[in-house]
Amino acid sequence: MALKDVRILIVDDEKFYRDSLRDILGRIGFTVVAEAADGIEGVRMFLTHRPHIVIMDVYMPVKNGIDATREMIALNKSANVLTSSASDCPSDTNAVLKVGAKAILKKPFEPREIYDTIKSVLGGS
Repeated sequence: MALKDVRILIVDDEKFYRDSLRDILGRIGFTVVAEAADGIEGVRMFLTHRPHIVIMDVYMPVKNGIDATREMIALNKSANVLTSSASDCPSDTNAVLKVGAKAILKKPFEPREIYDTIKSVLGGS
């Protein structure tokens, strides 16, 4: 699969991080199909756009990233959710991995880490 064919959904309540991530993903060559500012909107965008990758913040109002990830995995067992967090608290990142997230991306974002993680999750394709 070509990079431009990889559809990505960004779910983060902070516009700064959504904008930063969209910019990085675009420079790498991926396609951002949608953005959401909370977990409820994220699940709705997930159902609408059927992205290959979801990059999900852990801490958000309305519905947090743990609950939104759990719901996405329940809707589609093969969903590829990557968690993004600035937290160094292992219990938070472990909780999101436990409900089905495939990997963790640390804030601030590093383009090489994002690229390598996405390629790995998609099976190196």
